[in-house]
Amino acid sequence: MKNPDQECSPLCERDFRVLGLIPARGGSKGVPRKNARLLGGKPLLCYTAEAALKASTLSRIVLSTDDREIAEIGCRCGIDVPFLRPEFLADDRTPMIAVVLHAMAKLEDEGDSFSAVCILQPTTPFRDPCEIDATVSILRDSDADCVMTVRPVPSEHNPHWVYFANADGSLRLSTGEAVPIPGRQALPPAYHRDGSVYAIRRSAVMERGTLYGDKVAGYINGTEPFVNIDTPQDWERAEEIARRWQQ
Repeated sequence: MKNPDQECSPLCERDFRVLGLIPARGGSKGVPRKNARLLGGKPLLCYTAEAALKASTLSRIVLSTDDREIAEIGCRCGIDVPFLRPEFLADDRTPMIAVVLHAMAKLEDEGDSFSAVCILQPTTPFRDPCEIDATVSILRDSDADCVMTVRPVPSEHNPHWVYFANADGSLRLSTGEAVPIPGRQALPPAYHRDGSVYAIRRSAVMERGTLYGDKVAGYINGTEPFVNIDTPQDWERAEEIARRWQQ
């Protein structure tokens, strides 16, 4: 884990090339057409494109989309759109690993290879470029297969205090322990992934077909405001944040 106050990293080493991949399909059930929808006067996709372009550790930034309108938005934002994603990879049940494999294979077929891929989802629009650089730098400088941005879990949601329901209606601790830790001060720190940045080594993706690998590390993300847009209520909150930013 790294402190969120860590400064932006210098340019990535030349022999460690990182693909910045922005996945943005046309379909969306929770918020229809959200990747192309205007948030604070500009398409949602543009927020992520702008942060990626300001990051110093990404060697190339590519948009993966099945949608021509979103592709045009991506081009206007200044990111590469070298291909359109096939429709069978744009379903709401399509796993992200399939999208990443497709993009990296297409680029490698064209002669462009990378040491790692950094996934930046447009649904987390308020992202500081330093989040990207810090996450990629941890991957580059460690033996982790994957590094992702995480946020602290509140004490009341710590796994040592969370229960699952059994078929008979009884409860069991998520940790498998017989009794919970009695006091908040004794709880070990817990974190949840926030969806902002995922950096994964090429070997994990292309050779093992995973976005995580055997060793996962985290960058504790303290960037505020934060929202991960999945529902209409999330979009309303994002609109409020965008309005405050423009004042």
